Formats: sequence, structure tokens, C-alpha cells
Amino acid sequence: MAASGTLTSFRLPPLPTIREIIKLFRLQAVKQLSQNFLLDLRLTDKIVRKAGNLTNAYVYEVGPGPGGITRSILNAGVAELLVVEKDSRFIPGLQMLSDAAPGKLRIVHGDVLTFKIEKAFPESLKRQWEDDPPNVHIIGNLPFSVSTPLIIKWLENMSHRDGPFAYGRTQMTLTFQKEVAERLTASTGSKQRSRLSIMAQYLCSVQQVLTIPGRAFVPKPEVDVGVVHFTPLTQPRIAQPFKLVEKVVQNVFQFRRKFCHRGLGMLFPEAQRLESTGKLLELADVDPTLRPRQLSVSHFKNLCDVYRKMCDEDPHLFAYNFREELKKNKSKFQEKDDTERYRL
Repeated sequence: MAASGTLTSFRLPPLPTIREIIKLFRLQAVKQLSQNFLLDLRLTDKIVRKAGNLTNAYVYEVGPGPGGITRSILNAGVAELLVVEKDSRFIPGLQMLSDAAPGKLRIVHGDVLTFKIEKAFPESLKRQWEDDPPNVHIIGNLPFSVSTPLIIKWLENMSHRDGPFAYGRTQMTLTFQKEVAERLTASTGSKQRSRLSIMAQYLCSVQQVLTIPGRAFVPKPEVDVGVVHFTPLTQPRIAQPFKLVEKVVQNVFQFRRKFCHRGLGMLFPEAQRLESTGKLLELADVDPTLRPRQLSVSHFKNLCDVYRKMCDEDPHLFAYNFREELKKNKSKFQEKDDTERYRL
């Protein structure tokens, strides 16, 4: 690896353009994988600047593709860049970049959904959670097909302080479909308020820092793209296990146009639903006629805290799934109906 004194002055030597790389290796975006290439290096430089000061930083880039953002990261004076790419077609082009930046670019042919980042960077980078964020960053132009499951996975890692967050409050700068970016950052009462809004905002400070028009990508997606910056909070705004928060939030937003009591009722078995839902709302001090998008993170904190107490009192409650009960009831009705037909 280069000495730290030379890191900030590093610039890539002249290389073929991203268009030329695509042509050279006969690369083509696969629609089924929702791949879109960003060819304008001025835009990739902008995305990288939104990540903050990357001087001497260790960066984990997901979905580098033909390497547009990769070039901008390398030119930002990083100590090391680790890229994880699932599609083998892109590896030769990335290898060309690695050859042009000796000791700087590490390429892993793998899947970001399963790749273990915990031991990829030096132990010395680790910081206490309450300290300033470590000099470790995640940056990526995510394929739309994996963006939502990936951010949920990382939010769960964040809550457990493992995965990329074993180093501390690792910051992330990621692209999403504009609609998803708006959901992640939506405020209370907004039409875009959703499950993603709560799950991201109870753990992070979330900002949409840039909008990139769809026409800047090849092939042009049907929507614009939002760049979102995440900084984990020193203390989560809901101090309950991730899976419990996720269950409460999912249940509320599954009936997003109904009053919130409708979705909350699905947390409880049918026999006790009315009574338990009333108790939950009363103890959490939440108006049952609020719509899901009108609930603040504070509302969800109260709901999760009370639901946790109810689960502690009834050990079987958290495992309850209303869909399974519905399935059983349907099966019973079907058996009864079949029996009556047989008698006739």
C-alpha cells in the first residue's frame, strides 16, 4: 500500500473512458438485474463528494459495474477501495483499474447480500459506537432489484453493530430509485411515509443529498435516481430489538390507507384482538384514528415499548402470525364444508 503522505495526491493515469470499457468488453446492462450504468464522471465525482472527505479512508463499494464511481473514489485519495461485484463480466474492466492503481483496489467476485465485510479492513480502524464515525465508508450505485433488501439487511446489521458496523458508525452513500429515496427520507404525514421511513430514521440520520436524472444512465431507467446519505445515530430512537420494531412497523403499514388500529390489531390472535389492540393504543398514548403515515418515530417508540411488555407477559405473543391463523381458519372451514357436502 502507498505511504500515507502520498495518498492525497494520487490520481489515476489516463485510461479508456467508461464507454470505451463497455465497448471493449462488450458489456451490456441486464434488464432483469435492473442494471444501469452511470457514464458521466462529473456525476460520479459528485456522488463521491457527497460521501464526505475520503482522504486516507477505507471504502467498500457495492455494485461497481464498469467502474465509473470506482474511478471517482480512487481519485478521492482513499487508502484502500474494496469492490464486491457479482457479475463476472465486469471483473476484467475492474482489473484494469486495479492495475492502474497498485495496492489501492481490491476486487472480490461475490454477492453483497452474503459478503462478510467484518474482517475486510484493519482492526485499527474500529471505533467505539459513541465516538465519531470511523474512516470507513460504503458507497454504491445499487441495482434497483437489491436496493431495498440490502438496506434492510444493513439496518439490521446497524442495530446489532455487526457487519459493516463492526467498525463503528460507518457512513453510507447509496443510490436508489427516486421513489425509494423519498420513502427513506419522508417526514411524518408525507404521502411517501412508509415502513422504510421508520426503519431507517429510528437508527440513522438520513438525507437525500442529490437527484440524478434518469437520462444520465445507460440504459435510461423510467425514473430518476436519488442519492441518500446515512449516518448511524449514537443511540437508536427506539430501544427495542430490530425484529420487534420491524414486526410492529410492517403490521401498521400493511393497511396504509386504514386507521392505524387496523394494522396493529394483526399483532394479536383473533380471540383477544379487540381487547389487546385497545390496551396497546391506550398505554402507548396513540390515537387509534391516525393513519400510518401520521405516526411519528416517537409514536412507534411508544408502541414498540408497550408491545415488548405485552410479549414479555405472554411468551407466545411475539411468535404469533395472523396469516398463519388465517390459513388455519380457512383450512378448518374447508374441512367443515367438505364434511357437510359428504353428508348431503
